[in-house]
Amino acid sequence: MKDLFGQALLDYQNNNYTEDIITSTNISDEDTLPLPYLFRDYKDMPKLEQKALNLAHGSVLDVGCGAGGHSLYLQNKGLFVKAIDISEGAISVSKIRGVNHAYTASILDETEQFDTILLLMNGTGIFQKLSYVTKYLTHLKSLLKTNGQILIDSSDIQYMYEDEDGGLWIDTNANYYGELDYYLSYKGEKEMPLTWLYLDFETLKTACLTVGLHCENIQEGDHFDYLAKLTISE
Repeated sequence: MKDLFGQALLDYQNNNYTEDIITSTNISDEDTLPLPYLFRDYKDMPKLEQKALNLAHGSVLDVGCGAGGHSLYLQNKGLFVKAIDISEGAISVSKIRGVNHAYTASILDETEQFDTILLLMNGTGIFQKLSYVTKYLTHLKSLLKTNGQILIDSSDIQYMYEDEDGGLWIDTNANYYGELDYYLSYKGEKEMPLTWLYLDFETLKTACLTVGLHCENIQEGDHFDYLAKLTISE
């Protein structure tokens, strides 16, 4: 991985902002990811993110922390927050911005336990594939303290497969429709493609049941997105 995402964050942090990140998937054309958006304050965050931050309590693990905006907000409220990201550049930026406990790490390498685990900005993306979901959920469950919670968001992207007449062109013989090949480029360089998972709520709920997690739809967004709260089943 070239860590173009981290380089873009560092450029913005160091006042070298000249271009935005370009993203695309195997089912969508190129789109712009504005760097200022990745540094947004609480007031500019989507309502699902705001809701998740309002529900966070106790010790918090911020998974895929990016530029550290969620961590900083909670840290400033007096909560202990550990922020992790696989992007070294993102962690460097988070530290520069004042996140006290920020580390380059994968969630699967985490061993501490927390009261709240945050996975935001399509948190199911890190699961990569539908077949990996139970592995990740089992590990996340092991990181919860008693009465702990996982706050995770995603979207049902079935709408992206609709034709002009409202019909669906999903290939029933292919992989789950939420498994996408994700492409990122920055300043003319291309990152290694990622597999990124968008998970509809009912599929997430079913997967949670298999690993002993209760899954509740806390709030729905404006565009097929939702925030779920996962807790250990009694």
